Amino acid sequence: MSKILVMTDLHITTPPETIINLSPVERAREALAHAARHHHDANHLVITGDLTNEGTADQYASLKPLLQGLPWPVTMLMGNHDLRAPFRAAFPTAAVTDAGFVQAVVDLPDVRLITLDTLDTEAAVEHAGRLCPARLNWLEQALKQAGGKPCLLFLHHPPFETGFSGMDGIGLINADALLAMAARYNVRHLFAGHIHRTITATIQGKSMTVFKSTCHQMPMMLGKEGFAHSVPEPGAYGIILTRGADVVVHTEDFSLPEMQSRHFADG
Repeated sequence: MSKILVMTDLHITTPPETIINLSPVERAREALAHAARHHHDANHLVITGDLTNEGTADQYASLKPLLQGLPWPVTMLMGNHDLRAPFRAAFPTAAVTDAGFVQAVVDLPDVRLITLDTLDTEAAVEHAGRLCPARLNWLEQALKQAGGKPCLLFLHHPPFETGFSGMDGIGLINADALLAMAARYNVRHLFAGHIHRTITATIQGKSMTVFKSTCHQMPMMLGKEGFAHSVPEPGAYGIILTRGADVVVHTEDFSLPEMQSRHFADG
């Protein structure tokens, strides 16, 4: 069995800058400390984009020390608030494809993790995501080379309409191409961020999970326009358990008060 941790939408700013009076740096630090305390045995941590709020060198510099000394390897993705050049300057050992996209393959004993770069810096609709032919071709090779091993896909923009109309308007514009490819291979589950809500779905026969941000969340405003709304609900991260083709997904609201050990003893 493998255990994979997922964090998303850190939106790191340069201190003391905050977002709706929340410090993204402190929230991320709290999330990582909580995960290290309770899930030290995890195999890997995936951070699914929007690492920073504006993609500046200073913001990546604020992120870098938070990721030092962690008990697990970390793989990061690009989100619509990120920029590749300053990210690569801050993290020169991060996996990058020949075309310069931030994508990676991580093989665990029972499952293959494939991380995708959906950042579209030339999007007709700002903040929307896309997987160009080069990125899709890279993905197909990663799936072929898995040799039938169960695969989990990680990306920033969810490949389906979530019901949050404003966010869906800046979603993955060629989601059908991704789903068509996933249908041809042993893709067991897809994971995303972007929405700042916890969402589960089955789309075209594939199960999917969207995780909440470590910092601020989207208010529950289904069917309404707008994507810049934020509420100070608890920050969260995901916990994935795999046993071959079987996938179990949990979420942890880490910024809620922790239960005392006596509560566990009381059952």
